[in-house]
Amino acid sequence: MFGVVRRRVASGSSSSYLGQSVQKIRSGPSAPARVSSIVEREIAFPSGGCGNVRNFCRITPGCWINSKPIRGVFHQEATMQTWRRSFSSDSGDSVDVVVPPLAESIADGTLAKFLKRPGDRVNVDEPIAQIETDKVTIDVSSPESGVIVKLLVNEGDTVEPGNKIAIISRSADATTHVAPSETTSEKAAPRSTQKVSETEEKKAPKVETAPPVTEKPKAPPAPRSSPTEPQLPPKERERRVPMTRLRKRVATRLKDSQNTFAMLTTFNEVDMTNLMKLRADYKDAFVEKHGVKLGLMSGFIKAAVNALQHQPIVNAVIDGDDIIYRDYIDISIAVGTPKGLVVPVIRNADTLNFADIEKQINAFAKKANDGSLSIDEMAGGTLTISNGGVYGSLLSTPIINPPQSAILGMHSIVSRPMVVGGNVVPRPMMYIALTYDHRIIDGREAVFFLRRIKDIVEDPRRLLLDI
Repeated sequence: MFGVVRRRVASGSSSSYLGQSVQKIRSGPSAPARVSSIVEREIAFPSGGCGNVRNFCRITPGCWINSKPIRGVFHQEATMQTWRRSFSSDSGDSVDVVVPPLAESIADGTLAKFLKRPGDRVNVDEPIAQIETDKVTIDVSSPESGVIVKLLVNEGDTVEPGNKIAIISRSADATTHVAPSETTSEKAAPRSTQKVSETEEKKAPKVETAPPVTEKPKAPPAPRSSPTEPQLPPKERERRVPMTRLRKRVATRLKDSQNTFAMLTTFNEVDMTNLMKLRADYKDAFVEKHGVKLGLMSGFIKAAVNALQHQPIVNAVIDGDDIIYRDYIDISIAVGTPKGLVVPVIRNADTLNFADIEKQINAFAKKANDGSLSIDEMAGGTLTISNGGVYGSLLSTPIINPPQSAILGMHSIVSRPMVVGGNVVPRPMMYIALTYDHRIIDGREAVFFLRRIKDIVEDPRRLLLDI
């Protein structure tokens, strides 16, 4: 019985079965007894009259072949894989700080700056660095409490999720700690230079030399200027600063928008008298009940939602050779920050009231200034509203935010003479602009959309009566 199995092992016909067995051992974290049992069953199965051997091997997992147990033969080949935390080192005292997962659509980021330096003590979940991506800035938190031993990357480097950026020691002292690499280099450098200087002094003969003559650096020649070319400022007064990832992403998207869409802008003007009066009459009661101030943006968002319901083509988008009609309304609000333009999205704006909209706007404004907006809060959107009036813009032609098909531009409120009832009276007026993709939206629908916004803002009672 054993002779049959031994010949099978010794011959080349069983090599494929042994290879399959080794693959099963490597893929599954099984015990040695089960490993040998699997191997023996695979070897015994091809033989036509080895049913007894199969049963025998199943009963005794450690059966012997060629006077060696199979588990002893294949134990060295089997590789055991163990899971470890990505930020933990083997010593147990040091902890590696790694880049967390950024997002599904973001593969890497730029390490903008370190909030902590070597020797600083940090607590658990305390931010130690900031990573700037194409859309948001993400904080890298400390996985353990301890002292930062060393920074492994420099500010401005590109990092990916899982990359190590710093080392933290649990038992180090923050007051007397210095990075090991720095101490060794600082101590080794003076000693080596001292030894070299001593040997050079012994070998070199003493010769009297005259003091070196220092020549004054020559001033660079003045650039030749021609009367036809403008004289540029000198390079000493120029500064070259690399663009942030957010700024590069905004530049790329805006240029892609110009290259893709057939953009056209239509304008109108709105009398803000009634909406401003509504705000002035109920602002105190609104704050008392809802805990948030009543602004003008919520009125325009409600007007845009109503206009989208009357002109659903403005809420649609082109995808290849098809038009996608979206039966939901997500309004994107353009917010300018010192780092760049961000566009958070108010989800399902058609189901929100004035108070809900104002609360979300205030929350997005705070997060935008703090740089804590998440990628999910800026994804999607069916229409963008940009309020350049907060900066004093009188008129503009906004650029479509892809993959949307239109953008509404608000501007500053200026008191201008208007004819009302045959009389010339001053009125607070605002220019509004709609930039749309002329491939999908015709001028008729664009004008009707903008006119609907004008009618609702000038008479907010239309929202109550749905007229």
